Amino acid sequence: MSKHKILIVDNSAKMRKNIKGLLEIGGIHITEASDTDAGFTLALNEGFDLIITDNNIPEMDGLSFCRKLKINQSTRGIPVIMLGVSETDEEINRGFVSGAAAYISKENIKGSLHKTVSEVLHKSLFRRERLVMVVDDSAMVCKLVETGLTEAGFQVVTAENGKKALNLLKRYRPDLIISDIDMPEMNGFAFCEAIHKDPELATIPFIVMSANSTRSHMNRMLQRGAEAYIVKPFNTDQLVILVEKLLSDQFLLLLKEKERLDAERNIMLASITSLVAALEARDKYTRGHSDAVSDIVSGMAEIAGVGKEDIELIKIGTKLHDIGKIGVRDLILLKPSNLNPEEFEHIKRHPLIGATILRPIESLSSIIPIIKSHHERFDGKGYPHAIKGEEIHLWARMTAVADTYHALTSNRPYRPGMQKGKALEIIDDIKGTQLCPDCVELFLRWVSKQY
Repeated sequence: MSKHKILIVDNSAKMRKNIKGLLEIGGIHITEASDTDAGFTLALNEGFDLIITDNNIPEMDGLSFCRKLKINQSTRGIPVIMLGVSETDEEINRGFVSGAAAYISKENIKGSLHKTVSEVLHKSLFRRERLVMVVDDSAMVCKLVETGLTEAGFQVVTAENGKKALNLLKRYRPDLIISDIDMPEMNGFAFCEAIHKDPELATIPFIVMSANSTRSHMNRMLQRGAEAYIVKPFNTDQLVILVEKLLSDQFLLLLKEKERLDAERNIMLASITSLVAALEARDKYTRGHSDAVSDIVSGMAEIAGVGKEDIELIKIGTKLHDIGKIGVRDLILLKPSNLNPEEFEHIKRHPLIGATILRPIESLSSIIPIIKSHHERFDGKGYPHAIKGEEIHLWARMTAVADTYHALTSNRPYRPGMQKGKALEIIDDIKGTQLCPDCVELFLRWVSKQY
């Protein structure tokens, strides 16, 4: 919690010191205010992650202060923990009605504060990272739902009908959609159906809000993929709870699926990496080749500003780029002289063999172009499919440059490795024919950083 900013509002300097001492265990950055006016001014300007306020403050009590925070658009998303002198049901309920996220009795502050702060901050961060799309032709309904969700800390984008929502989905990727049914241009039925027909959008939870409470309408929407149906008029707090539950469930499902895919991928990668090691052990001249190519291409990707997740995929793909050579006969792979045409045709099969090996692993589908196309040429004279230019996947074009360079500078059965300078001259000579010019330039930028 070292990066969280918390505001403590209490007219008692002793209480503020006490609270601060309890929270500094977690290294939180604390700001103090002795009254609610000063606290509100700070809240408008400082961007706090959490406010802790006493319920009984002279002039403006904590309840009024909390309501004021929730009315203001700039501060409504800041969660508030209310401190009170008692824990009666009436007192706690008043705190929650005012918009507080939690209520703690001062008698229990020592045992409860740190845990409550952690829970509220965790929930607040979860909400701030979630975007909800609200679709309704009524501007008033859109505004009410948007206000309720933003007060709870969610990000919100709105649209007045299904057609406009689909256009917005080209720019935004919401974590949940809330939609009316009866709307002009595209109603909720058509909108929900369009969402669930698109594989990229189908996993987004869909809540229907409608004044129509007939069972046929509910069944019809649920059959089209909606997760929940809420009847207007509804309590905004109920909607917030429903949204949070659906998002939490969805998040857990996605997390479990990611863990499953990661475990599957790690098991398969361990097996395949062993195969690569076995492959390179067949030929002392190519030991370390895959790792060297991987280092070069991932370095090029970093210079190009490629994201971390893609760089990880590139590292895997380039380490496995020659996996298909497992299917090449030793007699050909280790031949100490040039290959004849028949032998060359045999070795040209290795990209397709490699792609076939990896194809069953769904989580590695994005690296198959590296394995399949790293011997394609920019001028279309490569193999296995003789594609050219930008028809060749960018990652494969980058791999081709690194593969060529490392092959030129490494000892092979039929020739010694050449000097780096000579290899760079050859790389420059064949850009635009064998190699992609942009990838060569990127490679040269990587080289300049190494030497």
